[in-house]
Order: sequence, then C-alpha cells, then structure tokens
Amino acid sequence: MHETRKIAKVFKSRPTIEGAGVRLRRAFGYSHVPMFDPFLMLDDFRSDNPDDYHKGFPWHPHRGIETITYVLRGEVEHGDSMGNKGIISSGDVQWMTAGSGIIHQEMPKGDRYGKMYGFQLWANLPKSHKMMNPSYRDIKNDQIPVALLQNGTKIRVICGKAGDIQGPVRDIIIDPEYLDITVPAGTEYMHPTKRGHTVFAYVIEGIGDFGREKNPFSYEIKGTNFFDMNREASLRNGDLVLFGDGDQVMVLTEKDPIRFLLLSGRPIGEPVAWYGPIVMNTRDELHIAFEEYNNGTFIKT
Repeated sequence: MHETRKIAKVFKSRPTIEGAGVRLRRAFGYSHVPMFDPFLMLDDFRSDNPDDYHKGFPWHPHRGIETITYVLRGEVEHGDSMGNKGIISSGDVQWMTAGSGIIHQEMPKGDRYGKMYGFQLWANLPKSHKMMNPSYRDIKNDQIPVALLQNGTKIRVICGKAGDIQGPVRDIIIDPEYLDITVPAGTEYMHPTKRGHTVFAYVIEGIGDFGREKNPFSYEIKGTNFFDMNREASLRNGDLVLFGDGDQVMVLTEKDPIRFLLLSGRPIGEPVAWYGPIVMNTRDELHIAFEEYNNGTFIKT
C-alpha cells in the first residue's frame, strides 16, 4: 500500500531584494534551515518590469553549495572564474556546483518585451564534498525531455525520472529530482517519491489541491502548527507546499490547470553555517572562506 504524503507546511513566497538590487520573491531561505534539508533557498525572479532585475547579480563568490538556475522566459548572461561564459535562455537550466569555490556573475536581460521569468534553487553539499572541485552544467531547452501522460499531464524532466524518462542532470550528491509539471483541469496526478527524501512543490501557474481534502490545512501534521499564510482552500501561484514523508504526492485540479515545480532530495543531516553566498558546517570554516576571498586565495582549482 503506497502512502500519500501529507502536507507538513504551506508557505507564501515573500518579496525581497538581492544582488545589486533585484526585486524577487523568496519561497524559503535562511530562516527555514534545516526544514528543507538538503535545500537551502528558492527564489522566484519572474517580472515584466526590467527595473526589477536589470541590476543583476554582479561578481560574487560561492563555496559549499550548488546553485540551480531555471529560466522560463528571457535571458541571463553568465560568467565565472572557471572561464565559462554564455547565456541561459528560455527553457534552459544552469546547474553549478561551487564546491571549494567559484566566483561568478548572473545578469538577467529579459526578452524583447522586458519579461524575465526564472527561478534559482540552492542545494547544500555534505561536509565530504564541500571542498570538491567546482563544476558547471549547461542544459539547453531541447536537451530536457518531456513526459506526456495519457491524462494530459506534461512533465519537463530536468533531474530524476517521470515514468521511463530520465532527466539529463545525473550523478548529483543529494540524489535530487527536479520536475516542471503541468496538470490539466479536472485531472488527478500521482508522482512516486523516495521514502526519507525531502519533497516540496512550488506553484507557478493555476490552482490545485495537493490531497483529496479541499482544505490543505486539514492535512496538518501534528506538531507542525506553523502555517504562515491565509487559509485558502486551494493553492496557487507563489504558494509552496512542504510534504511529510511518504511514497507519493498527489495533485488534483478542478476548473483550472496547475503548473508547479516538484523538488526532492536526500537530507544531509549536518550542521549548517551560512553567511551570504557561502554555506559551510562551522563558523570557523566560514571565517576561513571569507579570509581567503579577501586575500585572493579563495579559488582552489
């Protein structure tokens, strides 16, 4: 008997400013450690106004994490200390493992209409891999396979599996799954998940229910009474659902379709010392990282 994951908590993404003055919405971040272990942060930088994003994210360091940028619309210029240069365009993904250290910049440019839609996810690395050699994966739109199910559900498989379709990003330490799922109106969809993995969904379009009860709060897991949004019956754009453990997640739609990002990963279960763009296990390791950055010895390879 497969157990459907219940909702542990529902979040509403909140406005914040990052980089050189980019206005975006944060689904979760620093204050939620270790709730989303192995994930650290999810930012939603969708905007129709270039003033919100054109200042971008100029040169800055990372160590101890992976940053995953997924662009739905527009372009982001990228450059880094490994010599990588390029443009992340509509439908593309950049999966960057900072490891021992990388310095990079990301400058959103939008499309011809000024629209810039995308997301950035931070994933933690375990102590055994925090000082690994940095690496960079550039996955183009046409390299991401799409699963089309009989019920009309469409799944872009960035990492992990949907049915027999495997995503192009593989061999990641935390064994993640990253799916972009669209479920039509009047449809039920079940997706299998690995027991013990952290799983969450972030709604980017439409309306849906993540369970048979029409009130998501009826599934509130005992001892987790800290919902931070109004108690609406269904979940919609900008809402995030963190699930409890189980073998599968369920989403149901009625009059409207829903599109959401589904993320999962194996928890690391280690102490987190986090300051700015660097995430280590101890404060001493953070001190060393910033000292090296200031004296020019940050880059190891």
